[in-house]
Amino acid sequence: MTSPFPFTAIVGQDDMKTALILTAIDPGIGGVLVFGDRGTGKSTAVRALAALLPPIDAVEGCPVNSARIGDCPDWAGIKDERIISRPTPVVDLPLGATEDRVTGSLDIERALSRGEKAFEPGLLARANRGYLYIDEANLLEDHIVDLLLDVAQSGLNVVEREGLSIRHAARFVLVGSGNPEEGELRPQLLDRFGLSVDVRSPTDIEQRIEVIRRRDAFDRAPETIMAEYGPQNDALRDRIVSARAALPEIETTENILRDCAELCVALGSDGLRGELTLLRTARALAAFDAAPALTRDHLRAVAAMALSHRLRRDPLDEAGSAVRVGRVVDDVLA
Repeated sequence: MTSPFPFTAIVGQDDMKTALILTAIDPGIGGVLVFGDRGTGKSTAVRALAALLPPIDAVEGCPVNSARIGDCPDWAGIKDERIISRPTPVVDLPLGATEDRVTGSLDIERALSRGEKAFEPGLLARANRGYLYIDEANLLEDHIVDLLLDVAQSGLNVVEREGLSIRHAARFVLVGSGNPEEGELRPQLLDRFGLSVDVRSPTDIEQRIEVIRRRDAFDRAPETIMAEYGPQNDALRDRIVSARAALPEIETTENILRDCAELCVALGSDGLRGELTLLRTARALAAFDAAPALTRDHLRAVAAMALSHRLRRDPLDEAGSAVRVGRVVDDVLA
């Protein structure tokens, strides 16, 4: 099986890569929505993330990747607490997936062959403690969107049908991608993404040539590209691990909290999710930079990705949402 394209070999798209890295440092940020042109590396970046992330420790055979036997659900029937190391799960949610496929359902094979009523886990079980990736998230069916909203809020998947009463942990980072020309995302789901970034096709000729060069080299001899960028991937992985360890120690002053609140009030964002996401994202960036304290520079760096998708529409302002956030940041944090 061919390895994914190396994360550090992706040319440009810095905002997208930064957003993915920050959610790897602090999954509590709430996921990433990547909107943009076709063929700009959205799917490539998410799949490259799987190979980049540190492995997790999980109970062998546990269908929800539990870290200890006490967290493994009873219906799984796991008796031996043997801890193994496995890659961080990155699970694709296909557009045509049924609700049974997503949440899990009655194991028909065991029911017919043995007469046993057993649960067959779905995609949400596999994604626990990892990433759930939705390509073309704006084209998801409404009932699947409603289901994801419930699970994303509670961190628990509950299945009550076909004589089954099952619940299990389902905490994952939601990553969605899509093309805005093919339809908008429902506001309820949009609000569940912690970060939002736009990607565009590069216009610089030299950058486009470099994209072609690296992709062509990978398609022809993937082991060569892996050998070239493997050390960079390893260094980035070590930096993410160090940032995770440093995250609780990042100093956050009262002035920074005030800055977060003033920014969101000035932007007119609804609720308090904007402030909380901005704070967590900036703190993850500070940890990634090995900074001892959270500063206004960190807030400036992440404000657009944390707040741009939370703005109300302004028909009198033709500027993009990121531009509007930038103007407010300049005013509030002058």
